[in-house]
Amino acid sequence: MIQLFCRFPVLFGLLSLLTLAGCEAGNQPGTDTQKPADSEATVVDLSYDFSKDTVYWVTAKQFEKETVAEGETEAGFYYSAYNYSAAEHGGTHIDSPIHFAEGKLTVDKIPLEKLMGPAVMIDVSEEASKDRNYLISIEDIEGWEKANGEIAKGTIILFRTGFGAFYPDAEKYLGTANRGDDAVSELSFPGLDPKAAKWLVENRSPNAVGLDTASIDHGPSKEFAAHVALMTNDIPAFENVANLDKLPAKGFRIIALPMKIKDGSGAPVRIVALVENG
Repeated sequence: MIQLFCRFPVLFGLLSLLTLAGCEAGNQPGTDTQKPADSEATVVDLSYDFSKDTVYWVTAKQFEKETVAEGETEAGFYYSAYNYSAAEHGGTHIDSPIHFAEGKLTVDKIPLEKLMGPAVMIDVSEEASKDRNYLISIEDIEGWEKANGEIAKGTIILFRTGFGAFYPDAEKYLGTANRGDDAVSELSFPGLDPKAAKWLVENRSPNAVGLDTASIDHGPSKEFAAHVALMTNDIPAFENVANLDKLPAKGFRIIALPMKIKDGSGAPVRIVALVENG
């Protein structure tokens, strides 16, 4: 354990903040935001619940939960257990690079240090409110930097389109409540312009990118060029990220821990933000 912390000092710092946040008095289980007394950070949950209401890609298997046991046993104690099944890509999840780039990282091989560290939030919700298929541009990123400073190498970059307000209403969130192959052409939501994705790769080298829609590419995309630009460079993406409206533009860190599916192209992920107090 000591060797792990020496090798990854950022991990030690993040876990120290998280330990403080979890151990101090004042936690309210089940809330999206927790601000424990005297802690160094407010913890914001950026993940949606997994349930029958979880939004999945229109061609993907949806979440199913089967009751194995639930109730008092013959021995007199309570016992519950469940089976579940679902596609990798649905709800708050990670796209590992191999999802769109042959030979690149599978979800179990993504280095943990790429999934935790300093983060920023770029808000394009005003623009997206005027255009459901808005493409987040290089100019949006440069405008954020003009106000907040240049994004450092290795930062986790989150984009807020405002579409999280529609979740889990599939028709409002995805542009369609239909499912199956025919529904793909009906998808309508904002995403990252492939030119902006390429610009980030070449100029900012982020550790990961995420947003509050169902895909890094916007709904009408057929080529998924933003995915390709990021993932051919081993940059993973978070999709269906929750509660971005609760984050500042900067001054927070991310911990994102996906299910460790061997050779997986993606996985459900629990993402938390540690927002610096003060």
